[in-house]
Amino acid sequence: MLVAVVPAKNEAPRLEKVLRNLLAVPVDMVLTVLNGCRDCSEQIVRSFPSRRVKALVFPEPLGIDVPRAVGALQVRKLGARAVLFVDGDMDGDIVDVLRDLAGAVTAGGMDLALTNCYPVDELARLSDLASYLLAIRLALNRELGLAQTIGPASPSHGPHAVSRRFLCSIPVREIAVPPVALALAARQGLKIGVGATIAHRHLGSPFRSPVHARCIAETIIGDSLEAINMARGLPRKRSLNGVTYLGYHPERRFDLLEAFSLREGLT
Repeated sequence: MLVAVVPAKNEAPRLEKVLRNLLAVPVDMVLTVLNGCRDCSEQIVRSFPSRRVKALVFPEPLGIDVPRAVGALQVRKLGARAVLFVDGDMDGDIVDVLRDLAGAVTAGGMDLALTNCYPVDELARLSDLASYLLAIRLALNRELGLAQTIGPASPSHGPHAVSRRFLCSIPVREIAVPPVALALAARQGLKIGVGATIAHRHLGSPFRSPVHARCIAETIIGDSLEAINMARGLPRKRSLNGVTYLGYHPERRFDLLEAFSLREGLT
């Protein structure tokens, strides 16, 4: 069973196209993890004309990447053999990308199939912040011995797919810190590669404010620093050269993830 997990918080204008893209892959189920929504996202999912589309609703925001971990827990229980993770705002024309990712796991033998969102001809477009973020991501992948294989690709950015082996090997809490999940997958010898390539600007994600962009960047930088330290056998710190990178990390509701896991018997 191929399942898509779609984290969504107030993505009503884009959500319907995301769901249609996934059904065109095709997938056996789309599990939309609605968290902290104050718009009509839940109504869109529940009224969607396909029984393959399901909703998992949390009244409170779960924070960045935690909805992904919630979905991973749920679909692991359902026996999914492969999972596509696609954010609820990625409404670009990416069906072929999603098919490539799914195929890399279901037929290609990968355990973690990533999207390269920065092909070479896109690098000149990057801001200084994005360039620094990419350098940190590449440093992590170099530490893991993956730089030649995946470049700066990361499960923090872009749609990606994972195998059941990945779902059963990585602690669910770490799925909510994607670079750490990547590091653990590498440590365990899981097969990691790039399953698709598409420039970030074609994913369809809407323009966010500069403040949001910085917070996202600082979240991923901090996560990557945690992963680098862990790979070196050091305490997991989010600091480099005297700067601590928190971003949205403090808003991650690990307590709600744990409560969900215990309530559903999914530990």
